[in-house]
Amino acid sequence: MTINSELLDELTARAKESPRLRMNRDMRTSAQDSSQRMLNAIEPGTKLPIHRHRKSSESCLIVRGAAEEILYDDQGRETDRILLRPGSDCVGLNIPAGTWHKIISLEPGTVIFEAKDGPYEPVSPEDILTL
Repeated sequence: MTINSELLDELTARAKESPRLRMNRDMRTSAQDSSQRMLNAIEPGTKLPIHRHRKSSESCLIVRGAAEEILYDDQGRETDRILLRPGSDCVGLNIPAGTWHKIISLEPGTVIFEAKDGPYEPVSPEDILTL
């Protein structure tokens, strides 16, 4: 699979049509691939809760657009805010397992690449931080 403007534009169009204002594209090569690798188109206004992944770190790279990754402590206090923009000093980060975080899209057409260990598991209620 080639990751090109056509693919990113298609994914962005689907995100804009989605009530959640986001859409992902599975990048695994087969159903037997036990990793999680995806392109995720996220539009401004998408609602992503503060959450954590206890079993895996999460790698996040910005492909296009701009986003802010926000990290939190266990009490829900913001501890860091990282601006992600292609061509800038920061194009990605690795979020350690168990770290509370969320990402905010700052521009239409924003696409990130995410990778986590292990098969997909929905975020459980105890892994969503409600403030």
